[in-house]
Amino acid sequence: MARRKITLPRLIAGGTLLGLLAVLAYVVYLQFRTPPHERNEGFRPLATGFNSHGIDVSHYQGDIDWDRLIKKSSVKISFVFCKATEGTSLLDKRWRRNYEELRKRNIPVGAYHYFKPNKDAAEQAHFFLKHYQPNQSDLPPVIDVEEESTSSIKLRNDVKRWMDIVQQKTGRQPIIYTNYFMFSTVFKPHFRNYTFWIANYSDRPERMKDDRIQYWQYTDQGMVPGIDENVDLNMSKVKF
Repeated sequence: MARRKITLPRLIAGGTLLGLLAVLAYVVYLQFRTPPHERNEGFRPLATGFNSHGIDVSHYQGDIDWDRLIKKSSVKISFVFCKATEGTSLLDKRWRRNYEELRKRNIPVGAYHYFKPNKDAAEQAHFFLKHYQPNQSDLPPVIDVEEESTSSIKLRNDVKRWMDIVQQKTGRQPIIYTNYFMFSTVFKPHFRNYTFWIANYSDRPERMKDDRIQYWQYTDQGMVPGIDENVDLNMSKVKF
């Protein structure tokens, strides 16, 4: 076969291709050098009236490297809520470890109970208290209300029953966690003297102006150092 003559245009084209390949290889190198959960954590700038960043976790986040999270996160993690219980029989399998690890590191921590409207409210309260005895420095206990009941009246009565039992035993008034729709339609006109933690993933900070709303969960797609799965990101009006 005849040997092809190398010309200047061919040299230039070849050099350009090699340069592009080199740039692409460097970009890939940078991506793999940085763990995926440290590339874009998802924290928003604190909205007006908010002072602190935090997260909430459960067994869905797996085994968390708390030292890595605290040292490598792009913002200071000022508080963490951990799932403790659900219904009348489910104990979160990561609850005790998460709680103890945070206590050792002096990170403000609180416990939450996932409320099941089809289960007895009093039994749920006692199950929660069986597995959580708050320390004086802990954040207030939380009731996580995401599921609807047979009626709004029944749901409000059951939530109130749970909160009364927990407050009587702990001396702390619980926080109500719910989404913005349920806050507006079920709780807002009735629970005037309670604190709320609201899940609302749209960029609508004006919805959080109500003084009862002290915590805002603004995404469930956070990716932070030390946690391999997505995690909920929050901000609080409380100064920690």
